[in-house]
Amino acid sequence: MPIKKNTYAIVDLETTGGMARRDKITEIGIVLFDGEKILETFQTLINPERSIPPEITRITGITNDMVANAPKFYEIARQVVEKTEGTIFVAHNARFDYSFLKEEFSRLGYTYTRRTLCTVRLTRNTFPGLRSYSLGNLIRHFNIEVNARHRALDDALATAQVLKNVLHKDHGSFSIKNIINQGIRESKLPKGITLDFLHGLPETPGVYYFYNSYQKVIYVGKSNNIKSRVMQHFAKTTQKAEKLAKMVSTISYEETGSELIALLLESREIKYLQPEVNRAQRTKNYPYFIHSYKDEDGYLNFQWLKSSNKTRKGKNILNHYGSKQGAISHLIGLAKELELCLGKLGLKEKEGPCYRYSMEGCHGACIGIENATTYNERALLGEEFLKKVFSNDFVVQVEGRDQTEIGVVLIEEGNYKGFGYINIEDFSFGIEEIKEAIQYEPENPEVNRIIYTYLNKNPKTKLIPI
Repeated sequence: MPIKKNTYAIVDLETTGGMARRDKITEIGIVLFDGEKILETFQTLINPERSIPPEITRITGITNDMVANAPKFYEIARQVVEKTEGTIFVAHNARFDYSFLKEEFSRLGYTYTRRTLCTVRLTRNTFPGLRSYSLGNLIRHFNIEVNARHRALDDALATAQVLKNVLHKDHGSFSIKNIINQGIRESKLPKGITLDFLHGLPETPGVYYFYNSYQKVIYVGKSNNIKSRVMQHFAKTTQKAEKLAKMVSTISYEETGSELIALLLESREIKYLQPEVNRAQRTKNYPYFIHSYKDEDGYLNFQWLKSSNKTRKGKNILNHYGSKQGAISHLIGLAKELELCLGKLGLKEKEGPCYRYSMEGCHGACIGIENATTYNERALLGEEFLKKVFSNDFVVQVEGRDQTEIGVVLIEEGNYKGFGYINIEDFSFGIEEIKEAIQYEPENPEVNRIIYTYLNKNPKTKLIPI
């Protein structure tokens, strides 16, 4: 449905706390505003189906008794959808209110998406130099009369007055349009791509695809917010961004439910599709690799190299690394674990024996003393050692694409095997049921590093041992 001309749905929520995934809404206020006058208001308390912390009651005045007989969110959800449909969603600190509504609707299996406008950012741009851009300070600055602060409808009405002051300012309307469209000028968009299309993209984790006029994929990207990331591509004014915009004809996407599966799907798609633009970028995160080869004397050698199309070509790549030191450390660990020669690991700089030979950590392959066949028995174990990133087998549990499923990633025999989605009800049956949901994939050492890095950055991720 097209946006109602000059209509804003100004929303304010009161909640049980500050985390959308944990906390719930206790009150909602909506003001429909055309830029000059208020068209309609809506307000209701909401039963959060949990207790309200005393500190929240102190701030808002909303008690457990007040919400005990109030409607639950699902009972007023349709009204929220209808009243905000086709409008611009406005809130003071829009990220907070918008995320709570999206989470509540997500629990109902509904995707709530609106164009958003944050009056914190808007007033910071329009009225620079104020001591603070909190709603309380703006109320004082503009002498706005408010009956009950920290109540949803009263704060929404105050936000409407703030917005009105912006609209009366020179270039106020331009600032609003610029923020809503993230600085994108429609005239600069590729032919066939409109702002309405971009605003209709999902605000969820996933992978997106840019196609040229021949319907060939030229770029694959991932994001926790597909809409925001795609819009960023067209908001940039760099030569590189403008060149990409000229190449794009159509856009598609696939929602994944979680950042981890988005990373895995992106890696797989880039490897399979070989998009023209990605080829120049694919080594950015893992710019080094280790490969193995046999030298002229028959010894199995390992070597680290900086990654490029030229250096990767024809190589038996065992693993990818985010830094040179990471690759070297893995090789040094290999030398200690299997008593391999530093010379055959690409870590010896001078002629003659490696320094580990004098310390009895090398059996003399570097100077031809150890037989190649004997040496290679240990070196082959080294190949498996380098390929294996994980010492245990487990399943990574992440968010599904909706409330009915769970995303799962399988690590087995020390390596990534694939990902999939399983119904919540089936998840409880155990590991064999989970494995049946996995889409198994060819070996891809780069993906092991992606998972390893993700788990290090997200230590609270749920892992299920096998």
